[in-house]
Amino acid sequence: MLLELRAENYAVIDRTVASFGPGLNLMTGETGAGKSILIDALQMLLGGKASSDVVRHGEEKAVLSCVFEMTPGALSVLEANGIDPETDVILIRREIAANGKGRVFINNQPATVSVLRQLAPELALIHTQGETMGAFDQAQQRMLLDRFAEISTDAIAEAHAAWRETTTKLAELEADEQDRLRMADLWRFQANEIEQAQLTSEDEDAQLETEKRVLANSEKLYTAAMSVHELLYESESSAETTLGAALKHVEDLARFDSRFVGAVQQLTAAKATVEDINAEVREFAENVNASPGRLEEIEDRLAALDRLKRKYGQTLAEVISFGAESMRKLSEVENRDAVLTKLRSKLQKDAANYQEAAVKVTDLRKEAASRLQKLAVVQINDLAMNARFEVAVNPEQDQPSWTSHGWDRIEYRIATNPGEPLKPLDEIASGGEMSRVLLALKVTVEEGKQGPARKRKSLLPRTLVFDEIDIGIGGRAAEAVGKKLKALARGQQVLCITHLPQIAAFADHHFLIEKEEKRGRTQTGIRKMEETERAREIARMLSGEHLTETSLKHAEHLLQTSR
Repeated sequence: MLLELRAENYAVIDRTVASFGPGLNLMTGETGAGKSILIDALQMLLGGKASSDVVRHGEEKAVLSCVFEMTPGALSVLEANGIDPETDVILIRREIAANGKGRVFINNQPATVSVLRQLAPELALIHTQGETMGAFDQAQQRMLLDRFAEISTDAIAEAHAAWRETTTKLAELEADEQDRLRMADLWRFQANEIEQAQLTSEDEDAQLETEKRVLANSEKLYTAAMSVHELLYESESSAETTLGAALKHVEDLARFDSRFVGAVQQLTAAKATVEDINAEVREFAENVNASPGRLEEIEDRLAALDRLKRKYGQTLAEVISFGAESMRKLSEVENRDAVLTKLRSKLQKDAANYQEAAVKVTDLRKEAASRLQKLAVVQINDLAMNARFEVAVNPEQDQPSWTSHGWDRIEYRIATNPGEPLKPLDEIASGGEMSRVLLALKVTVEEGKQGPARKRKSLLPRTLVFDEIDIGIGGRAAEAVGKKLKALARGQQVLCITHLPQIAAFADHHFLIEKEEKRGRTQTGIRKMEETERAREIARMLSGEHLTETSLKHAEHLLQTSR
């Protein structure tokens, strides 16, 4: 439900705000007051095209905003686009600058016009004189029929997804046999080359580099190690000998003075450390291999590993992974016939499952279409029309027409004049007729649903907007339109601009759009009228600017009968 609509520096609007309520919200006002401007503003907030022309003259930017109640569908759209829902409402703000640039915010978070367009069908459906059919396309017609019959497409969507996945896999495997065979030769060569290298580990190259450095400096390292051994252990003045002598003297001191006990422990530890270091360097010196053959062997091995890394990955881990992937692809190609047989069998089953689900949905839709068109034609002709109406369900069973909601092409057709052939709705000449047909359809669906399910569900989208639905009608037909709007508003919020007092009398919330001059400039505003004001506005709609006692009484009568 639309809770609030604000506009600032927009067209002839300086600043205005309207708070809407549940049920039927009607907007009236004199011709030229700017009633449709507010509908245009709401369209922009739901992703409509914006232009710098809407910025009020002399201002830098126009700011539009609205607040909708959250719906499950809208919540999914926000989450899919990384927008935090924050509360149980959606705050949309759109800024249009005089230089043509614009910004969009949803819940005070930056967003795009694309996100607004995704949100639009979850929040509101706007029927205007020029853009009605754009909002009631093939998808909307199908959804309305499914809504009327309470048809679930979950099963067919699941069957379609399985069929589509199998179709894609099979197409990929069957694509260009020659290319796949050429690739198989390449994968076989790559896998064999990596396998023949007999890589021992992911860090083999690092280990070899360490050994190479040792071998390249073997003589220098041997000399250094033996020098350390000499200084620590072999020479007459070695560290081990010196520490041993010092320890002996300190032990003598410790027998007479306890302060040297700690020194004995420290010297003992130092002597043990020297012995450990000596053993380590002696072992290193004994194992230093100065073999030129081994060095050459390591260099050849490192060169081979570098070639592999240049071809298959920056590290040996990536090379090993590349080899495994080549083997997997090769196995798939070599087992292609078995895989193809399995996939083709699965595709037949998936296609049969989809066809079975699609036929069931088609049968349900055809039965529902027959009921809907009978009920709808009565509602349509109550709105000052003499029309024939048909809901056509045409199954298009070729696979290119398979979708997640079935293969049916749903088309609503109408003939608005006797003797004329039935034509698609988008070929109706009058925008007013189109709006009335849509109103009749919505009411038909609402009244056609019976039982507990009707109480559980409301029509989607939750807010319906009709711009000047009353063009070309009057008298009894206008009263019928008002009653139908009232009936529709029992299940969802309805906003409507009207010129007819017979319709205005049915409002749950009546808003007056008025234009006035302030400080030498024209300004348009909107305000909700109290019950005491409504009679005067309806009387104005009946008699014009000069109110009469008769028109006031007539207005009061209309208000009483509408209740």
